[in-house]
Amino acid sequence: MLPKKRGAGEVELGSNSLKKNRVEVGSGSVVVGKARELVMAPDSNPDVEIDEDLHSRQLAVYGRETMRRLFGAHVLVSGLQGLGAEIAKNVILAGVKSVTLHDVGDVEIWDLSAQFYFTEADVGKNRALACVDKLKELNTAVTIVTNTSDITEELLAAHQVVVFTDILLEKAIQIDEFCHQHDPPISFIKADICGVFGSVFCDFGPSFTVVDVDGEEPHTGIIASISNDNPALVACVDDERLEFEDGDLVVFSEVHGMEQLNDGKPRRVKNPRPYSFFLEEDTTGFGAYEKGGIVTQVKQPKLLHFRPLKEALSNPGEFLLSDFAKFDRPQLLHLAFQALDRFRVESGRFPAPGSESDANKLVSLVHALNRNLPQDQRLETIDENILKLLASGSRAVLNPMAAMFGGIVGQEVVKACSGKFHPLFQFFYFDSVESLPVEPLAAEDLKPRNSRYDAQIAVFGQKLQQKLEDSKLFLVGAGALGCEFLKNLALMGVSSGPKGKLVITDDDVIEKSNLSRQFLFRDWNIREAKSTVASAAARAINPALRVQALQNRVSPDTEDVFDDPFWENLDVIINALDNVNARLYVDSRCVYFQKPLLESGTLGTKCNTQMVIPNMTENYGASRDPPEKQAPMCTVHSFPHNIDHCLTWARSEFEGLLEKTPAEANSFLLKPDEYKTAIRTAGDAQARELVERVVECLVTDRCTSFEDCIKWARTRFEDYFANRVKQLTFTFPENATTSTGSPFWSAPKRFPKPLEFTTTDPAHLSFVAAGAILRAETYGIPVPDWALDAKKLSVAVDNIKLPQFLPKQGVKIVTDEKATSMNSMSVDDESQIEQLIKTLEEGVKDLPTASHLNPIQFEKDDDTNYHMDFIAGLANMRARNYSIPEVDKLKAKFIAGRIIPAIATTTAMATGLVCLELYKVLLGHNVEQYRNTFANLALPLFSMAEPVPPKVFKHLNLKWSIWDRWIVAGDLTLKELIAWFEEKELTAYSISCGQSLLYNNIFPKHRERMDKKMADLARDIAKLKVSPNRRHFDIVVACEDEDGNDLDVPLVSIYFR
Repeated sequence: MLPKKRGAGEVELGSNSLKKNRVEVGSGSVVVGKARELVMAPDSNPDVEIDEDLHSRQLAVYGRETMRRLFGAHVLVSGLQGLGAEIAKNVILAGVKSVTLHDVGDVEIWDLSAQFYFTEADVGKNRALACVDKLKELNTAVTIVTNTSDITEELLAAHQVVVFTDILLEKAIQIDEFCHQHDPPISFIKADICGVFGSVFCDFGPSFTVVDVDGEEPHTGIIASISNDNPALVACVDDERLEFEDGDLVVFSEVHGMEQLNDGKPRRVKNPRPYSFFLEEDTTGFGAYEKGGIVTQVKQPKLLHFRPLKEALSNPGEFLLSDFAKFDRPQLLHLAFQALDRFRVESGRFPAPGSESDANKLVSLVHALNRNLPQDQRLETIDENILKLLASGSRAVLNPMAAMFGGIVGQEVVKACSGKFHPLFQFFYFDSVESLPVEPLAAEDLKPRNSRYDAQIAVFGQKLQQKLEDSKLFLVGAGALGCEFLKNLALMGVSSGPKGKLVITDDDVIEKSNLSRQFLFRDWNIREAKSTVASAAARAINPALRVQALQNRVSPDTEDVFDDPFWENLDVIINALDNVNARLYVDSRCVYFQKPLLESGTLGTKCNTQMVIPNMTENYGASRDPPEKQAPMCTVHSFPHNIDHCLTWARSEFEGLLEKTPAEANSFLLKPDEYKTAIRTAGDAQARELVERVVECLVTDRCTSFEDCIKWARTRFEDYFANRVKQLTFTFPENATTSTGSPFWSAPKRFPKPLEFTTTDPAHLSFVAAGAILRAETYGIPVPDWALDAKKLSVAVDNIKLPQFLPKQGVKIVTDEKATSMNSMSVDDESQIEQLIKTLEEGVKDLPTASHLNPIQFEKDDDTNYHMDFIAGLANMRARNYSIPEVDKLKAKFIAGRIIPAIATTTAMATGLVCLELYKVLLGHNVEQYRNTFANLALPLFSMAEPVPPKVFKHLNLKWSIWDRWIVAGDLTLKELIAWFEEKELTAYSISCGQSLLYNNIFPKHRERMDKKMADLARDIAKLKVSPNRRHFDIVVACEDEDGNDLDVPLVSIYFR
């Protein structure tokens, strides 16, 4: 029986609500950690529980409110072939209330090309029933039911969103009309895949409100001045460029002098510039601007009016483009998909693969449809070749297309449930005809073989299928991208033949937070190796897959594992990595060994793919994103003006107090004499600060009981949030001026105020609780039960007496934004170090032998370890000092933990796009047929373009690029190598190997090396060890031409064996 219909925001209430998230001091609990939070902003709807361990990366994309709406949504997915399964997977992982799987058809061997939860044993079973149990495993919080009967209005009315992937137009129009007219409207989505062609149609009702059109944080600016004009000119500090657009609405806060702007009324921006804008407001009668102020964008909801399918077919409006090289393709495909539907109705089947008569019939149907269009909508030319390609592969649901469209449609379902992000409005057509073989295929090559790959063979032919099966691939990474890639590759039959091999490596283990998007993992796999579990799951999809799982990081340290023969034997490398440095290393290996690299990455709803093809395209490392702007050190330490600064400081303090200082103390305890010698040898401010921390840890602030840990945490609070602020404002009072006479506390600086500790403030008490518990962990001190009791903890804290703080004259506080260290140099660092060492030696005499501390490494994803509680407490108390808005622990985790927002839909789409390119690699296509892609599912936006060719260098009749490597054969001497370059009219003036300089013509002594073998120089100077199975080593040569101009020549390999 279907669940009772509810609105997307309604939920079933139970006893297990989020009331336990409230910290009530009177009730006695200040518990941090799992499901109870120290510093937590009130929730708008606390009755829906969100598993933040599981959904943390998804929460970073959607936020709590969207997640709550999702948790109340009921979704129907009809048609459980490859596309339907992909959509269902992504929707279930997103965490809706329920999913109904509908299909009246049975599993065919043909379906195994794209449906990852079907096996050969399922052939003949109902599709929905065959995959329901495996889909249930993805998210046990989602109710999943099946329906194998015909669609009824009652069934439709029980859902907020319905998705159809295998339905004829006449029936789709009937269903959409019911959904469109229903009160409230039911969001209707129709999606189809026909070989390398795909379409999506969305109808979310006559009136649909988009709550957040792009998902980006509201833009802000720090005000420097506001004029009394009409319109007023608002200037902002040049800390960061403004991102406002003409017509944006903004609100003001914290403005001094012109207080009229602080009324919360949205005002319109005009003519925005990088650091200023005009305001549609007459401020001539307002007070004169004095100082301060924040301007914040007000994000406006957007109302959309969708047309029903019947009306939209004849009046489609603007199509969403994916490739500007195919500007007129959507109009053609709009007719082609209607003609294909008519073909199916008239013939009772899809066009046969390779059938010329069927293709011609489809062409005729398209021409007939076009003739019946109004003159202004009629296509002037029709590309019949495109229509014939559509006809030939129309029955096939290809895995890469299913993955791509499963991501797109899955995201549209989330939009329909929540109003988060802009829906697809209303048609989207896509094709990847560039993936197809260049030469026409004979009908014989497209014939089914009664194999799981028949659908793919019907599009690409048996020859490419054999290449896929024989291919040797290296998949680097088994996380979110890696899981999707493994599924795709298994379904495509990659490396499933006797000659094929797929190697996957990942040195990470499975965490709970992985389960919301890394769909090959289950909760019983937590702490197991990702690559091993993912490989086993991929073999369950396709038992013929020949996959080897490794747990090695791909880096210079593992070149004995991933050696020359390993790379030379590969056909393609696919990156599924989450950091730039690893990508750059794999890229360098692919360039060196001339191997294709298929690169991709995701960030929330955004994804990009880049094809790196030897000698055709630039490599991944050829272009870089600009580095993220880092806040000056003095800003983070003394003058924060946003919560990011506070969290950066909090993370740094956490690591200093709880990881680096205990580790430094252990270094002393393990080898005290060696430690003291090293500190004395350094003798600088940094060494002095290190030993000061060790003295505090082992002597002056040593803890032997939990009460000592409470005192330490309470003292930290006073030092951080009272004493330091008092000293700062004593050194720089509110009326202080700079050397030029301007106010010292001008924007973006914020004048701070000290906090006064009180046990009646839950945030104050919670900070002490978290700090004391972590301090106790470093000393191995048991935490008593009463540590989490608010009343008892309050009594213990109230008994602590702290000395009165008096600010000091002459204290140096760093204000230079270019400063790279906060250590203050002293003329007597060495004498202070000696005094500190003496104090240390005396203070540790009573320590037991073999004493050691337990350094704590920051772990963001364990809500029971108090790490994020302490960091959120540090950051929010500091934010209070500076009147900066505070954040809850989840938001603090995103920023301090540097969490990369990730969702299953974007990941699926990215891997589908890459696998469409894999066909091209194995077919040996030209560069014009490859596509790099940037997409943003939130908008939605698709931008596809040919890859950029590599930069070419020229000298005389020589040409080379990053892909070239110059080979020098023979065991040459240095003199012979230089002569080898002279023959090319190049002067080799510097030669290096690794980090060592073998030769430079400015050093006379280097000329003594002329008669030495290059292999001997590399061995003796660079300490190079060439493994026995390697015949060469590499050198970097700096050259200039006969005019003295420097030239970037390729890497040089000397084959000396």
